[in-house]
Amino acid sequence: MTEPTTLPYGSWPSPISAQSMVADAAVPVGVWSQNGRMWWTESRPAESGRNALVCDGSDLWSSASVRTRVHSYGGGAWWPDGADGVYACDDADGRLWHVSADGAARPVTPEPAFAHGWRYADGRALGDATVCVGEDHHAARAAQQEGRILEEANQIVRLSGDGSVEPEIVATRADFYAWPRPSPDGQRLAWVQWNHPNMPWDHTELWVDGQCAISGIGSVVEPQWGPDGRLYVVSDHNGWWNLYWLDGGDLVPVLELDAEMHRPAWVFDDPSYAVCGDNTVVVAAMRGSLAELWAVPPDGSDPQHLDLPWTSYASVRPVGPHTVCAIAASPSQEPTAVRIDVADGSFEVIRPPGRAAVDPAYLSSPRPISFPTTDGAEAHGLYYPPTHPTVQAPPGERPPLLVLGHGGPTGAARSQLQLGIQYWTSRGIAVVDVNYRGSTGYGTAYREALQGLWGVSDVDDCVAAARHLVRTGEVDGDRLIIRGSSAGGYTTLCALAFHKVFAAGASRYGIADLAALAIDTHKFEARYMDSLVGLFPEDEEVYRARSPIHFVDDFEAPMIVLQGSEDVVVPPNQAEMIVAALQQRSIPVAYLLFEGEQHGFRRAENIVAALEAELAFFAEILGFELADDIPALDIRR
Repeated sequence: MTEPTTLPYGSWPSPISAQSMVADAAVPVGVWSQNGRMWWTESRPAESGRNALVCDGSDLWSSASVRTRVHSYGGGAWWPDGADGVYACDDADGRLWHVSADGAARPVTPEPAFAHGWRYADGRALGDATVCVGEDHHAARAAQQEGRILEEANQIVRLSGDGSVEPEIVATRADFYAWPRPSPDGQRLAWVQWNHPNMPWDHTELWVDGQCAISGIGSVVEPQWGPDGRLYVVSDHNGWWNLYWLDGGDLVPVLELDAEMHRPAWVFDDPSYAVCGDNTVVVAAMRGSLAELWAVPPDGSDPQHLDLPWTSYASVRPVGPHTVCAIAASPSQEPTAVRIDVADGSFEVIRPPGRAAVDPAYLSSPRPISFPTTDGAEAHGLYYPPTHPTVQAPPGERPPLLVLGHGGPTGAARSQLQLGIQYWTSRGIAVVDVNYRGSTGYGTAYREALQGLWGVSDVDDCVAAARHLVRTGEVDGDRLIIRGSSAGGYTTLCALAFHKVFAAGASRYGIADLAALAIDTHKFEARYMDSLVGLFPEDEEVYRARSPIHFVDDFEAPMIVLQGSEDVVVPPNQAEMIVAALQQRSIPVAYLLFEGEQHGFRRAENIVAALEAELAFFAEILGFELADDIPALDIRR
């Protein structure tokens, strides 16, 4: 065997380049079966982040990116028509189209008066028509032009499949709607609705046939009808999102575990369970960051845990009598569209990841960790040690640690192959992906533990994760860095403002000023901070005390800030305020503004530039030489 080369941590050469993460990348993000055909969408960074609509391997609508902007975050941008095609939203203007299996596309809704004036999502076929969530921005736009503030109108609408009939409003008056689901015979309709200040993971109402069926028991979500007409829902009234069926006004257990059978609905239509043709129910249940797939037989007896090679599931949908399709992944496999026969546990790959596989010898396997944090609590995460097949560190050296704070903040660290993490570990930088209080996967109480404490407990838990790994001797306490996107970016900024633990940080479209966000954000999250922070402006002092922009004199660690120019969730002025403040104090800072990007980077060139800039920044600040030939970074001092 060849003796390993000795190089300092951070300087290891790696085949996982930023370019390799977008070259030929086509990640499946949703899958569906209809009449023997498999449909899916896949994200293609090399095509400016286009979401391609694919049927049995053919790109059907190459002129369009299938995406919706309902609730700003979108999701549920396409759905089957029950025959040979699908309804799909064109991101160019938000218009809804019908696309057949041979690629013929025709509009279902009129051309909007302005782009995204009408938005559609989360639909289902209803005979020759379709029912979906509609979002009307026309009155809000008119009010804005008059200097008034008016929120857009969210509704459930029925649309004729050929666009020949005016849209019919099925439900209105609530602030938000989701999951409109017709019964198999088309005679009944269930949906979920909620109002400010709630989010869909707080308190929702289940409506059936125009009447409120369940209210006041927390979060009731994901209604689905079985082939026999039984209505299923997921509810967290027992402390976990578990699966039930509705018997009158009672919830009858289908599968109850100390596990989550739903992910917070930041986007539409990402089902965690499927009711098969023979009434077998297949459920993805998440314990911490690890997901399991369970099958409940039609008589409800003896649920079976399926022995499958994956730890992450999304878009779980029925295919046949006892078969489902899903997007599945594991720590050694990126998201893949698969078809699973739950009767015998066999499976078939429908759409593998587009890019070439990475040599497993370079992959770091995540290790679940739990550690003590403030207030006598315990927090969690996934730890990735540096891994390389031919390089070792000098004796006695410990690696730098990159602490990741996920978005949401109700998100969770994902137990699936993420080359964005392996990019760091293969270069000799350890990573911990923190499931701070507020994360999903540990029950309702853990998710709600962040209420009133955003900017405090999440930050404490990221700090505690770093200190835990220092204390156990796994990382270098002088080379701790922190990075986050969106809500995770806010956690990053707070950690750098209020704690002297980290040597550097990276904020991707993070929040610097909570009050500015409370005044200037989109409808879906307009009242989210009522529960996370407090009422505004009544609790303005709390908002100020938790806003890093007001504590620039306390910043000492260098920072790189990355932002999309068209972000309406966290507007660019938030990033620019913090950058200007750091420059005034002569603290090293780099700022990259990506034109045309929204809340998250989708274009290949921007994904590459952002990741390489972060690596260059950390190398400069922490003082290690890079094996990579990447562009120089403008660091302002």
